[in-house]
Amino acid sequence: MAEQEASGLQVLLSTLQSSCDKDVILNILSVLTDLLSLDRKFGLKVQKAEATDIILSLTRRHLGHHLHLTHCLWVLRVCASNVTTGTMLGINGAMELLFKVITPYSKRHVRTVRAAIGALAALLKSKSNSRRAVNRGYLGELLRLYQDWHRNDVSNNYIYIRRGLLLCLKYITNIQLGRETFLGSRGMEILFTSVQDCLSCKNLDPIITTATHILRKCYPKEHLPVVTVRSSYSFPLPGNASAEPPCEGSEGKWLKGDSESEGEEEDEKDWDNEDVESKEEDCDLETDVNKLRSRPVLDRPEQELEKYEALCAELFQNFQELEFESEEKKSLEDRTESLPSAPSHFIPSATSVKHPNCRWRNQSVTEMGPDPGEQDFKVPLQSWRKKEECIWDKNDENRDIAEKAQDKEFCEEKDPARSHVFALCSLLKDSAWYKKVFYPHCEASIDPSPEGRLESSDLVRNLLEKHRGDIPFHSPCFYAARAQCVKSIPGYRELAFPDFWGHQPPPYSKPVLERKHGLQRDKVLDDVRRLIQPGDVIGRTVFDLDDPSSLSSPAAPGCLTFFSKFESGNLRKAIQVREFEYDLIMNADVNSSQHHQWFYFEVCDMKPAVPYRFNIINCEKLNSQFNYGMQLVMYSVREALQGRPRWTRAGQEICYYKNHYRCRSAAAGGGGVRRRFYYTLTFSIKFPHKDDVCYLAYHYPYTYSTMMSHLDILEQNRNPRKVYWRQQTLCQTLGGNPCPLLTITAMPESKNRDDLEQFCSRPYVFLTARVHPGESNASWVMKGTLEFLVSSDPIAELLRKCFIFKIVPMLNPDGVINGNLRCSLSGDDLNRQWLAPSSQLHPTIYHAKGLLYYLSSIGRAPLVFCDYHGHSQKKNVFLYGCSIKETLWQAGCMVDTAVVTEDVGYRTLPKILDKVAPAFVMNSCSFLVEKSRASTARVVVWKEMGVLRSYTMESTYCSCSHGLYRGLQLGTQELEEMGSKFCLGLLILHLKSLPCSKELMAQAALLLDLEEEITDRAQRRCSNSSLESDDEPPCAEEIDYDTASSSDGEEEFLELDQEIQECLSCVEGETEDEGVTTGQTCSSRALRGLYISSQPAPNSTALPLGSPALGLCRGFESSPV
Repeated sequence: MAEQEASGLQVLLSTLQSSCDKDVILNILSVLTDLLSLDRKFGLKVQKAEATDIILSLTRRHLGHHLHLTHCLWVLRVCASNVTTGTMLGINGAMELLFKVITPYSKRHVRTVRAAIGALAALLKSKSNSRRAVNRGYLGELLRLYQDWHRNDVSNNYIYIRRGLLLCLKYITNIQLGRETFLGSRGMEILFTSVQDCLSCKNLDPIITTATHILRKCYPKEHLPVVTVRSSYSFPLPGNASAEPPCEGSEGKWLKGDSESEGEEEDEKDWDNEDVESKEEDCDLETDVNKLRSRPVLDRPEQELEKYEALCAELFQNFQELEFESEEKKSLEDRTESLPSAPSHFIPSATSVKHPNCRWRNQSVTEMGPDPGEQDFKVPLQSWRKKEECIWDKNDENRDIAEKAQDKEFCEEKDPARSHVFALCSLLKDSAWYKKVFYPHCEASIDPSPEGRLESSDLVRNLLEKHRGDIPFHSPCFYAARAQCVKSIPGYRELAFPDFWGHQPPPYSKPVLERKHGLQRDKVLDDVRRLIQPGDVIGRTVFDLDDPSSLSSPAAPGCLTFFSKFESGNLRKAIQVREFEYDLIMNADVNSSQHHQWFYFEVCDMKPAVPYRFNIINCEKLNSQFNYGMQLVMYSVREALQGRPRWTRAGQEICYYKNHYRCRSAAAGGGGVRRRFYYTLTFSIKFPHKDDVCYLAYHYPYTYSTMMSHLDILEQNRNPRKVYWRQQTLCQTLGGNPCPLLTITAMPESKNRDDLEQFCSRPYVFLTARVHPGESNASWVMKGTLEFLVSSDPIAELLRKCFIFKIVPMLNPDGVINGNLRCSLSGDDLNRQWLAPSSQLHPTIYHAKGLLYYLSSIGRAPLVFCDYHGHSQKKNVFLYGCSIKETLWQAGCMVDTAVVTEDVGYRTLPKILDKVAPAFVMNSCSFLVEKSRASTARVVVWKEMGVLRSYTMESTYCSCSHGLYRGLQLGTQELEEMGSKFCLGLLILHLKSLPCSKELMAQAALLLDLEEEITDRAQRRCSNSSLESDDEPPCAEEIDYDTASSSDGEEEFLELDQEIQECLSCVEGETEDEGVTTGQTCSSRALRGLYISSQPAPNSTALPLGSPALGLCRGFESSPV
């Protein structure tokens, strides 16, 4: 049959070549053009039938007959869609033929010109054809032709011809020679000027988008304007270890997401090769059942585990001397209950749960008021100073004496040069401003020199008198005291005002930012304008960590002042581009040349109500929630001092796109690895006040000193009669900072044996957070968990009676302190070190794993292990767990249920959280085990310690796609709420999974009745949310910057179909100036019907594409022509 079909095609084309009857020729060409829409492989079949020369010969023959020529060009275009066929056509002179059709510029026979341009674009997808076109000077011809059509198409009637010419340029510039020739021919100026003429007309979006793509692709590539891509900070590693520069190969692995991931699970996909990457994801699944079920051997001597007994003192606690009813403890309990309560301390009631359309907490939709920024909040003053002094002077009788001595010794070991009282970054930048606002009768002058900044203790004390003390669980005094003890690489001498002063969640949630149409395109064109019109580019460096002189020199008039040398700060360089535009460069992780996402810096000396544009030009992620409505956060010092101390979502015209800065490899070589490019995050901000001091950050900052001072306050304010709290040091970090370990549970009811046995037999829950420093949202969730656990809420009291909590609230203190995104001071991602952590390089992971090993060795493996993370490219809060069966099923493996048995209890907790936590979405959870995740905490604890419920909890930086918070950007209150809801889920899990006493069950039933009612009510309001897709929608403006792109896929065939139908509808029964009547005859319909009837039915077996020849149909030769 294949031979008959091939011969049928040959006969058809031979008839076309030999016939002189115009009606016959037109009928056969009509059949061929109709077949293009019926058979997408028609071009390949023509090649298999070795008929390409005939098609080309027919095209040459009909150069003077434009209607026939148009049909031939359509056939030629489909044939050229196959790269091999297109290359052969190019060798045989197809491009020269097409240029005869499209040049010189003329509006005669526009359908033929359009068809010729389409065929030329298809030919130029072949790189060899593109090189041939450049060498023969066709690129310049295309630019001149495009200019002619653009200039003369005043009414925009020939958009398809103009876009077709741009597609030709797009494919030619996919090769380096094409880009160089394009630049030399002033292509950037020509396209940029033409695009400016098109911006006012929305109908010209196809032209603008294609031209913008070419401009971005051909923008001259350059390296970042920094001395080296390695971090400005370096740290000498102990022993023989050294921080080696990453080789080119390692950067290639980063591209594929093999060694780098977001949170724990997020692959860095190269979206230009999405099909390949989706296959690689399935290949990454662990399908070896023996590996999934095996328990690795202990990674250290067994006797070494004995030292972790000291970290489990609760199992050996001597309660004999504990006075449960002492008057001192009663007074302490009374003092605790009188402290102001935090919103996260209670599970929200029906009146406080926020409706998705309600922007104000604790209000109905109809009660929404004006934006809080437009009015002052009246917060009652409290006797803050007296209270703080009382708390600070009080000694904690439950803190181990050795721990206190260790802390004291640690603080005294700091550099004597840093023994001063910390200066606030913002205070002496313009201290006269503060004095004018708060101390109008004071005429003191402040020395602006660096030495003067250190003598600000009086001003700090005066400011503290203005602090209202209304921020729960925060004390500036506690924070400053803890910050004094921090060891950092830069040797921080100043405090960031927001961390010192505190953050109070706003009483409203901000919806995701709506994206303006054409925003990304406009930003890319602004970047191109710098190259085309460099006259207004200032190019002044105003801040540079690598140049200490820039930090002390006064700012130029009218220029913003930047600063980032404070805890968790990250800004390496700031360059003023124009008066109100700045390029910003983030610092890489310590001992690394990559990991750029987290930023946190101070800016001052601004003008009010002026849109300042900031471009962070060295981001690395391939996509970001900034493209889907996420905003950065801003903190205004003046707003804080006026009673509104809060981080708020800020920024307009936000978008994220690939730029022209090439990642500079730290080592030569590469072996064919694709070169990476950086991405730009651009946003505009109007500052609310003149000469304010503002802080901008990627997400709500949460520093190490914030955590330590928070633990101090929790420890002081807990009820020691009810809450067992023990804070120990898990280990010292690489940088010399203590990593705290918390133990929280309920005190035993009495000294009776039964109560003490119940105390010691409680199951463990092991929680960790902040292994990746840039995931500050994880710390806010942990904050909510901690505050709930020590609160007087009845559910919290019951939960403490059910579990012993072991908590490491910050696994990577050094990374957090020094402003890293992912790594510790060793330059390693600590969440990839759990398989074989080094006691020297990864002490926090080594000892956390050792403690888990110890608990497992004494038969007390945790019931739940959860590592808190943040996810920058997904919405919602969700869990990753581990399942053998689900992994095998996903990989398409046969699963013998008789051999592979598995407890499905790992799904219980996520299902509970899906019901009780508004931000949690079960559909976003995954329980697959990947090979590339074998060294993460979740997988190691699951495999080596046998913890069935071993999870990573990922929290979005942006918003939720489901439920009560759908369409709203999550703030710190929602994140803290998630932490408290996680605790509620643990209680319900205990009741469902473990045997409980009747008394416990009765208490839980009373407490959970209200929660169930609230949950049901919330689910009824959001019943349709489960029907929504969990996938992230594509970016509002997808611009493909890949220079290797070679096909536009199905879209081009649809466009060709539309072109053919338009042409046929116009010429049907109409006489053109080409001189032929083209009404369809019975003969052409018969030919078309024969071909259609010959195609395989949907259920039939079609010939493989690899057959020697694929023709039309049997008996075609006998059909009349």
